[in-house]
Amino acid sequence: MNKKAFLKFLLCFVASTAVMCVAVAQPTPDGARGGFGSRGMQAPPGPPAPVPPEVAMPRPTDEELTKLNADIKQFVDSSPDKKLKKEFASLITVQMPHDNSAIRPAGRTGGQHQSFVNIANTGDFDVMFMGDSITYLWTVGDGDVSGYPGGKTVYDKYFAGMKIANFGIPGDSTQGVLWRLQNGEGQGHKPKAVMLLIGTNNNGNSPDEIAEGVGADVLELRKDFPDAKILLMAIFPRGTGSNDSGRLKMEAANKIIARLDDQKHIFFLNINDKFLDASGNLIGFRPSDHLHPVEQGFEIWASSVASTLKSWID
Repeated sequence: MNKKAFLKFLLCFVASTAVMCVAVAQPTPDGARGGFGSRGMQAPPGPPAPVPPEVAMPRPTDEELTKLNADIKQFVDSSPDKKLKKEFASLITVQMPHDNSAIRPAGRTGGQHQSFVNIANTGDFDVMFMGDSITYLWTVGDGDVSGYPGGKTVYDKYFAGMKIANFGIPGDSTQGVLWRLQNGEGQGHKPKAVMLLIGTNNNGNSPDEIAEGVGADVLELRKDFPDAKILLMAIFPRGTGSNDSGRLKMEAANKIIARLDDQKHIFFLNINDKFLDASGNLIGFRPSDHLHPVEQGFEIWASSVASTLKSWID
């Protein structure tokens, strides 16, 4: 490899590594009633969970890292301006990517989690809804603390007669779902179907990291409920337009988690185009936050999934 080609490779590799090494923030409450973090004690993050190969980020082994940095050193030493390159050597040294916080289970004891553990152990349900405030709002009527209506009217219209356990917690993240499943919500009763929508609160993670987090959640669900079919929803669109940074991040993550669909146990469903008008503006979402659906949004969601879920439990 000539010097010009090697330098191009090096810059690309370092740039991609830098993205994987960004420090990430913990999820914050997203404003719905009973917000995640408002009850219970914070549990320390656990060790990284396994990730399906379909969504796993490439990480160099120790041997590969040593070889990469040896090649970089050789390139620097043979360069005409090696003095300058040595001065900024730390900028062109490949570092091992940091742990991905999206796959480290972290949650809160007590509160809504404990009520879900009780349901898991004593409840009778065929379908589990798992997710954050967007899922939580399915069973909210006139509105949460914001005053906006939830999805209960639509829920009653499409899911009447179905035995559903709604395990949505406002503000939750991929690591929160992991922790909840590993700490009691994945035990006891075994549902026939699970609908999972998670990831929009992983704001501090990159798309690749979010995809790993969703993949880890799916893998945990497969372990806990091996006979259940999983309806994996694409992370819903958000923000004020097609160029919104949060929306673009979730779109990138969706392209990766789509690989989890095996048409046997895991079924990926992307209905996001139904939530957007021709200009890329949201349809059926709160104008105050451009994140949470209102009744029209829940209508779009329910009409897209109800028949599938019913067919899985009949």
